[in-house]
Amino acid sequence: MTAIVEVAPVVGVQAACCSLEVPRASFYRARQPQADPALRKPSHRALSPGERLDILGVLHSERFVDKSPAEAWATLLDDEIYLCSVRTIYRILEAHQEVRERRNQLRHPKYKKPQLLATAPNQVWSWDITKLLGPAKWTYFYLYVIMDIFSRYTVGWMVAQRESAALAERLIDDTCAKEAIEPDQLVIHADRGPSMTSKTVAHLMADLGVTKSHSRPYTSNDNPFSESQFRTMKYRPAFPGEFGCVQDARIFGHDFFHWYNFEHRHSGIGYLTPAAVHHGLAKSITATRNVALQRAFAANPERFVNGMPAPPAAPTAVWINPPEKDRDTQEDLQ
Repeated sequence: MTAIVEVAPVVGVQAACCSLEVPRASFYRARQPQADPALRKPSHRALSPGERLDILGVLHSERFVDKSPAEAWATLLDDEIYLCSVRTIYRILEAHQEVRERRNQLRHPKYKKPQLLATAPNQVWSWDITKLLGPAKWTYFYLYVIMDIFSRYTVGWMVAQRESAALAERLIDDTCAKEAIEPDQLVIHADRGPSMTSKTVAHLMADLGVTKSHSRPYTSNDNPFSESQFRTMKYRPAFPGEFGCVQDARIFGHDFFHWYNFEHRHSGIGYLTPAAVHHGLAKSITATRNVALQRAFAANPERFVNGMPAPPAAPTAVWINPPEKDRDTQEDLQ
């Protein structure tokens, strides 16, 4: 509008509005002084301040305090009482900042996003349970797996015929003893399944001096390492569609986790095996790879258009839900 005001005295209002594609009505309306809403004369149809307070008192009464405006309006109308329209009830509530859920119902708590950092093995573990199809429809075996998120090493696993907090307690206790976990050394992260949130497991962790952590409900990204491992397992060509008995499932688990820990070159840890990272062999293996790459570069430097190659780096820090600035840094490095 400022441009039209400057140009109009020279070329005229019509020409200025046409050139700037602004309707003349909008230009003239913008030039009219705006009345203060507070000084506007109320309509003769409007409720008086006293009537509005009376309606608000009715809505605050025990009979209607947890009812929606439409339900309160209909209930009063059944009693042959009409105070105002439903829309007016909303306006009265909005004026008093009370437009919200009025029913007395359960509200879900706000769950904090877990943010966990591991800079070495046995600092943060992730554990989960997945179903394995049995020999008949609707029959399953249950695979419990505990993984170290820094090294991706499976520190403990078991196959059982049921999901049980007592079995989970035994697996966690045995695994902590095998890895020589000290009090206040470890955080164990899991989703919110019944075994994970059971008092049995919680009391064990408290006794061991282990900190527990849980995913937010229905947020699989809060437990990405266990979910990724289960996907790797179930998409392998050797994974059977079903297991004939629990012993078959245990034999498969023994073969799979040996392969995963000692043979699988994991992309998330510089294509090292989880066992190499977990047991502190990453630096020596990376140095051996670097020597091989230097030898190849010296023999045929023209084949390396980007200069001296370097082996993939082993991780120095692994997050569950990194802070935004750290996530941006990781994306830049990739």
